[in-house]
Amino acid sequence: MPKTNVNVPEHLEMQIAQMVEQDEFVDRKEAIEELLSTGLKAYKTSGPMDDEDQGFEDDGMMGHDDEYVF
Repeated sequence: MPKTNVNVPEHLEMQIAQMVEQDEFVDRKEAIEELLSTGLKAYKTSGPMDDEDQGFEDDGMMGHDDEYVF
């Protein structure tokens, strides 16, 4: 399996550690693999959104085309 280094903000690292401590995942590696996989699946399956129905601005949910919130 290929290896990747990723820097994440402290608050995300704390959330991952908390999930592992609460036995939602066996270890940190499993948590990161599962969370990335779930995020990628959600990204792929979330089709175009109708801005009129959602009440979002024309340039994205948070005001930037490249910003996504999970």
